Amino acid sequence: MRANTRLALATLLSLAPAAIAWRSANDPLVMQPQSRIWIDGKSTVRRFSCKAPVFSVDVDAAPGAVAAVLAGTKAVQTATVTVPAEKMDCGNGTMNEHMLKALKAKDAPTIEFKLSGYDVAKSSAGVQGTLNGTLTLGGQTRPISLEAQAEPAPNGTLHVTGAAQIRMTQFGLKPPSLMMGTMKVDELVTVNFDLLLKPVTSVAN
Repeated sequence: MRANTRLALATLLSLAPAAIAWRSANDPLVMQPQSRIWIDGKSTVRRFSCKAPVFSVDVDAAPGAVAAVLAGTKAVQTATVTVPAEKMDCGNGTMNEHMLKALKAKDAPTIEFKLSGYDVAKSSAGVQGTLNGTLTLGGQTRPISLEAQAEPAPNGTLHVTGAAQIRMTQFGLKPPSLMMGTMKVDELVTVNFDLLLKPVTSVAN
């Protein structure tokens, strides 16, 4: 038993430098305060927009990721966007109440997108591509693809924008209905994102 313990310890110690080297080879991209996420939709009465005043973006990337992405290279390894459902704000108390109920915010408090892969190609303004992953909404997870664009921004920042249309019913959600049913929200909504990302090494400096 002691021999096996010593062998296991020696193996872990031999792997530790490799693990440390792998982790230090990454350069996370940090979300900047100007970043925005919001949902646009329409009803039988008018259009509406609900913003996410609170959310987080975690991006693990290779060193020099901003330049690499703008060159059309796949430098991002993982990315996760997390939005507290109960913080969504439609700018109207009644609409907020109905939307949070429709999103099942109490039972499914987190809206989350996880990147599984992406395609990227150079364009005249920067790069364009498709982000593939999963979206968790209302407690259900479905595959999703988002069209996105990336361009350089001041101070070594990467500006990423895009949108995706989703049907609330695909996630088992019932669109809100107000004013005794005279105002019904369309099940098709558009999720928009406008993100500014900066390498953590640049932020530290």
